Amino acid sequence: MPELLPLATEHLFTMDLRVGSPQMVGKGPDGHELRIVAVNGGTVTGPRLQGEVLGGTAADWLRVEADGTAHMDVRLTIKAASGSLVYAQYTGIRTGAPEVLARLNAGEAVPPSDYYFRVSIRFTTGAADLAWMNRTLAVGVGQRPPTGPRYDVYAVR
Repeated sequence: MPELLPLATEHLFTMDLRVGSPQMVGKGPDGHELRIVAVNGGTVTGPRLQGEVLGGTAADWLRVEADGTAHMDVRLTIKAASGSLVYAQYTGIRTGAPEVLARLNAGEAVPPSDYYFRVSIRFTTGAADLAWMNRTLAVGVGQRPPTGPRYDVYAVR
């Protein structure tokens, strides 16, 4: 049996998002309910990136299964403190016991340990100071406080 290789990560930043009310598109042919949630802005703070999330063109095309499991498809732009722009696209999953998901959907504060919320993130930028992001696969551990989604984002090394 081949040797297992370790998975190393490095904390890049924490991202807090402000979101709008969902637009309820309804059930698609695959049986999932589609909700489009505008991302109105946010902050990025951390050791490798600081800045703001720009609103206006950012959103989450959220597919929700009958049991409440949510599949994220988010696209947004980060304006770094240097003024450079970074496009971020991520997919992910948030799931848990039905009663926990019902509390989250009602806007209650639920301990993040009570549900599973993970994302995979890719970045694109033309900025020389952030070119390393074009070659980085990141993962995030999410939580959903009443104020909006929060992600602790790590580079997979």
